[in-house]
Amino acid sequence: MTDQEPSFAIPHRPERRYPRDGGVRYEGETIFRISPDADLDEAALVDLVESVLAEDGYTFGDWFDLPAPVYLVHDDERDTTFTVVVRYETVELHVLPETNSAGLLAFYRRLTDRSDATWSVTCESTPS
Repeated sequence: MTDQEPSFAIPHRPERRYPRDGGVRYEGETIFRISPDADLDEAALVDLVESVLAEDGYTFGDWFDLPAPVYLVHDDERDTTFTVVVRYETVELHVLPETNSAGLLAFYRRLTDRSDATWSVTCESTPS
């Protein structure tokens, strides 16, 4: 755990578009990358993330057949939804149009509370 919590202020929100040929597309993005200072391999991070998501208050699913674990997460208490991806020995929180910062911070707190590692957070944001 870190002594000072990072800010999860969202600089840009993606915009949801519905192309004429179907589906949904997002323009712009904000990703918070949470990285441990310790050597935690991808399997250990997946186990850690899944233990957090198994707690009360989360509804989640990994419905995608992708090379990295991708979870669509709903925080019931904070009524917010975001995507969690585990790859490159990092946990990524992907902001959706209605994601709120409080839900991201709550997930971060639960994640870091379950580990003895020190964590750093970076934010990458591209406007739509």
